Amino acid sequence: MKYIAKTLYGLENVLAGELNTLGASDITDLNRAVSFSGDKGILYKANYCLRTALSVLMIIAEFRIRAARDIYKNGLKIEWNNFLDPETTFSIVPVINSPLFTHSGYAGLVLKDAIADWFRNKTARRPSVDSKDPGIVFNLHISNELVTISIDSSVIPLYKRGYRKEQGAAPLNEVLAAGIISLSGWNKTSLLLDPMCGSGTIPIEAAIFALGIPPGRYRQFFGFQRWKDYDKDLFERIRMESESNVVAPGVKILGSDISEKAVTQAQANIGLAGLSNLISVSRQDFRELKPPEDNGFILMNPPYGQRIKTPEIEDFYGMIGSALKHSFPGYEALIITSDREALKHVGLKPSEKRILFNGSLECLLVKYKMYPGSKKK
Repeated sequence: MKYIAKTLYGLENVLAGELNTLGASDITDLNRAVSFSGDKGILYKANYCLRTALSVLMIIAEFRIRAARDIYKNGLKIEWNNFLDPETTFSIVPVINSPLFTHSGYAGLVLKDAIADWFRNKTARRPSVDSKDPGIVFNLHISNELVTISIDSSVIPLYKRGYRKEQGAAPLNEVLAAGIISLSGWNKTSLLLDPMCGSGTIPIEAAIFALGIPPGRYRQFFGFQRWKDYDKDLFERIRMESESNVVAPGVKILGSDISEKAVTQAQANIGLAGLSNLISVSRQDFRELKPPEDNGFILMNPPYGQRIKTPEIEDFYGMIGSALKHSFPGYEALIITSDREALKHVGLKPSEKRILFNGSLECLLVKYKMYPGSKKK
């Protein structure tokens, strides 16, 4: 079968690497997605184990159209009873980028009519649409004249791990946090510190990465569990195999935040993830923070001017640069922010830059290597 794993812009290569490790084939980077092939086991494993995927779609039909109604004609050719019964509810999620349509909702309605009429012609009954809790979710993607119809095997986005019950005003997407950790070059053994940890997403994702915990451990449901061909025994076997790869902790992960409320939220989420014995979080001001070891990694998601109105944001970023330079020699520091003007006030020369997206916000991920003394020395 052919599949599409969706991700955030800038993480396509990271996701492709994960899929390769899982044993997928025909892996190809796309825009905000990666295509791949595999059997039903790969589909289950992708949902349960991928850290940087937003959802996984199974392609059931591809064709070209010249007019909007061509969706209806081609839709009638699909054997819909392979995927749902007249008693099954469904919904359609349209993603349209085509001059043939002025409204994406119309394309979805045309496909809905094709599904309903196919069943009416075959069985004299038809399935119903349920937008709140559908049994099956179809994805309708139209790019110019190319139509791709898929089934969403995740339904609930995979970034919703299930461990985060508490969150602040601007939480970091779990998939983005996992991607940053993969891109950081962290070796899973060095100290990792998040001095502006908020609700604890980066420390938790770092622990999951270091221990090999599959993110699907915390979820209660995957869309494929409602499919007609769902193989419960196969999924249980894959789940047990994935859990058997978890290793004993051998790393120190620390988080801190100036907000007592954030620390409380982080501790609650860390507890729900079962990681309280590995991650330590405390209330501290970054400008007063002392390095717990001689070297390590610092990953931080400081306030953005667009999302959190921090007074004197440029001075705040200047403080970050000063603290890194004077207090953390020997460390590697990564900052993710959408505020490029404020970032200039860090006053340090980055060794790497990369564009990523946090939701709809274009962000810059920058890496600084803090050398003891001068770089020349």
